[in-house]
Amino acid sequence: MAEATYYVNGKFVPASQGSLPLNDLAIVRGYGVFDLLRTYDRVMFRLRDHVLRLQTSAQSIGIRMPWSVEQIEQLIRETHDRNSFDNAAIRIVVTGGVSSDLMTPDGPPSLIIMLSSVKSPGTEEYSRGCKVKTVVMARERPTVKSLNYIGAIKAVEEAKKEGAVEALYRTADGEVTEGTRANFFIFIGRKLITPREGVLFGITRKAVLDLARDEFEVFEAPVRYDELRKADEAFLTSTTKEVLPVVCVDDITIGTGKPGPNTLRLLARFRDAVLGGR
Repeated sequence: MAEATYYVNGKFVPASQGSLPLNDLAIVRGYGVFDLLRTYDRVMFRLRDHVLRLQTSAQSIGIRMPWSVEQIEQLIRETHDRNSFDNAAIRIVVTGGVSSDLMTPDGPPSLIIMLSSVKSPGTEEYSRGCKVKTVVMARERPTVKSLNYIGAIKAVEEAKKEGAVEALYRTADGEVTEGTRANFFIFIGRKLITPREGVLFGITRKAVLDLARDEFEVFEAPVRYDELRKADEAFLTSTTKEVLPVVCVDDITIGTGKPGPNTLRLLARFRDAVLGGR
């Protein structure tokens, strides 16, 4: 397979040749933001929503982006056109820019656009469901897609040791908020519940909520850890996971221990919507 082409600060370069100055604040301080979208058969899913969220993340931590939404969208399209992936993950990174004192930005931020083939869960995980593990951890600025993933990396490492595909954040007072890279939902009967406070507003999350409202009772409300034993179904949503059934949280079996009909219904409707260009 041919090497991917990236966009790095005004130039299109082979992935292996992409680089940043070593005094960029993304490198020395982890100061920057990113967003991730994907394509389906070379059609981008909700491009505008992702770019707007990138802009909001940057503004939230004080990075002033010199590019308009339309300019970033055009650069994403141009980068995509230079690559041959039919189903691509597109990562847009905005860094804090170079700094002579390694603390204060001296100039404009850097912009990087990276493409790779989508790595989705296998079909077995959709048909059998997956396990997740909770970790008691507070996230700083959960509504921002920051480059700082120290906590998330350690949480996922611990989850994988127990055969879990994702780690869910749990607060000290017992609320389950979201995954390190996904939003979390439960069904209690026909009630669909997902947290609203202290979570990233996922683009797939929004798409699923829009689809669910005409069929289920939808509540954006806290999910408590002790409620999980009452849950009939659970699932994760993200750009790459789409709607991924969860059948086990820690040692708690969700429902029957198999993907539930409501979750599978939403997965089917989501994929129909994607193929329909929504």
